[in-house]
Amino acid sequence: MNQVTREGGRAEPAPVPRRNRVTPLGDLVAVPLRGAWTGNRGILHSGREIVRFHAGDLWITCALRFRERHHPDQWLPHHYTFLYFHDEAVALAAGHRPCAECRRADYRAYRAAWAEGLGVEPPSAQRMNRQLHAERLVPGTHRRRTHALPWAELPDGVFVRLGGVPLLLLGDQLVEWSGAGYGARRARPGSGAGSGDGLAEVVTPPSTVAALRAGYPVQIDDSARSAAG
Repeated sequence: MNQVTREGGRAEPAPVPRRNRVTPLGDLVAVPLRGAWTGNRGILHSGREIVRFHAGDLWITCALRFRERHHPDQWLPHHYTFLYFHDEAVALAAGHRPCAECRRADYRAYRAAWAEGLGVEPPSAQRMNRQLHAERLVPGTHRRRTHALPWAELPDGVFVRLGGVPLLLLGDQLVEWSGAGYGARRARPGSGAGSGDGLAEVVTPPSTVAALRAGYPVQIDDSARSAAG
């Protein structure tokens, strides 16, 4: 069992991770990986246990701190469940979008990039929620939906899946992600001269891919860039 040392030298068990960390595939897992962002998709818990996958189509990513707000109790009854994301690239891949309240500037930037990338009028929050929900899940199920898109058209910050493993696209490389964070890297398919054909199994919803392609400045953990050299 992991231990932490308190003042005075007394060792105590480290806190046991709860199943409130989100993977790029949108799964909820219990890993000790710290989160750069919080967020929610409704009330998912009963007591201190996660009992449902989502509670609607509103999936957002929030700032850890906002106007002196803090989270004194993770498991408040009748309150949305706090979820945590390693970085924003993971959150976007999972199908979440920036919160319009605590991340107003990011929300506006995402909305504008969505409109530019898809060639549409700036959408309402409800329109984005509905479209993202259709893109991230197979209708009528909790099964993750992925999308076949050309490698050559994918921008940095997108997650793909190869052999069941989620990988972040960064330059001419792919960086593996696990519950321990970013790790091994490999060459991006189609990164050589004269290549670029073929389709990737893309995890990040296509509307968000379009927003990233249009220049939305996604936050990516520094460890991914270190891993990618």
